[in-house]
This record gives sequence, C-alpha cells and structure tokens, in this order.
Amino acid sequence: MNPDEISVSIRKMRLDDIDDIKRIYELITKKDLPEDFGELVENPREKLTLEPNCFVAEFEGKVVGFMISFVMAFTFGMGKKAWIASMGVEPKYMGKQIGARLAREIFEFYKAQGVTNLYTAVQWDATDLVSFFKTLGFHRSDFINLEKSL
Repeated sequence: MNPDEISVSIRKMRLDDIDDIKRIYELITKKDLPEDFGELVENPREKLTLEPNCFVAEFEGKVVGFMISFVMAFTFGMGKKAWIASMGVEPKYMGKQIGARLAREIFEFYKAQGVTNLYTAVQWDATDLVSFFKTLGFHRSDFINLEKSL
C-alpha cells in the first residue's frame, strides 16, 4: 500500500448515503446538491432511463468519497459506453488514493459488463481533475462538448 493511501472499503451507493454525498458535494463545490438527487439513487431507471452505477468509499464506517456513473447505449452511433458523471472525496481525505480506488472499482464493474470505453467531462480549467483523470489513463477524446443556454 502506498504510504499516502488509506484502507477504504468500496460498495454500491445506497439511498441512505445521500446525506453523506450531499455533505461531500457541498464541501467541494460550495453549492447545494440538487433536491432530486435522492430519486436518482432510489429509482434510477425512471429518473434517467439510464443505468447509473454509483459507488461510495467508506473509511472507519463513514462515507468519505463517491463516484456516480452510468451507461448510455445510443450515443450518436457509438454503442454502449459508460460515463463518469460526478465524483468527490471529502477534502481532508484527498490525496489518499480514494478517488483512484473508486475509479478502479468502476473500471472493473464495466469490464465485467463488456463495456469497452469510459468517458467523463471536466471543465477545461479544472487542472486538478484533468491531472487526476490522466493518472487513471484517460486522454482527450474525439468529442467536443456543445452547450446551449435556455
């Protein structure tokens, strides 16, 4: 084990994890977690018509990190591809390889399902996130993000 790494257990996210996810999300972003987030975990097929695959990291019985992902089957002719939509690690536990452990769990989960590619999107100036994903083997994809204000 890397000296900076701590021993965490990784498991599927449950509805009763929402308060911990909210706490971590708000510590990192300084924004409120969307009110309907719990419905995504409780009844994902109704809310997204996708298949979210969400995991948490626990340390000493406390949720200290999360990763939310899903599969999209018909993304512009690409076939079945997975996406990491959001992740977070409680700030005092950052640098302890928790995000990497969550990512490895996601990788193994999707490999077992036959998914061959995993995508994510980060803001161009979020250099810490870009570096994190690069250390996991992510690279710039052939996609560009498009946005329209409504």
